[in-house]
Amino acid sequence: MTQPLLRKVDAVTFRVPDLDTAVSFYVDRLGHPLRWRHDDIGQAAVALRDSDTEIVLTTRHGYEPNWLVDSADDAAKAIEAAGGRVLSPPVDIPVGRVAVVADPFGNVLVLVDLSNGRYATDEHGTVTAVVDDA
Repeated sequence: MTQPLLRKVDAVTFRVPDLDTAVSFYVDRLGHPLRWRHDDIGQAAVALRDSDTEIVLTTRHGYEPNWLVDSADDAAKAIEAAGGRVLSPPVDIPVGRVAVVADPFGNVLVLVDLSNGRYATDEHGTVTAVVDDA
């Protein structure tokens, strides 16, 4: 492998019981700008001041880092070939693909590729489309 597999931390998900309350806390009280909100999948993302990594507020997943990779399929195969385990094989998501793997030490890695692009939003941060950012 010529390049490291993991490109960067794309996002860290925070499980919340209610999206409106969580957005109010992080945006209105803590001052994080809303990047996008996708009510159909129970998620919203807020920006960090010194990073393009997002905090993704979610009503459906636990606390976990999401690692950006070039291809979720290839990355899952590479982890498995190196001695890790595939916990959830790659599946489609609106912006690309995602797989969940574990290293040989039990650390869970969520591998995300943005092969379909990124969310486009309206003036309120509501997701309106996925656009290819290439």
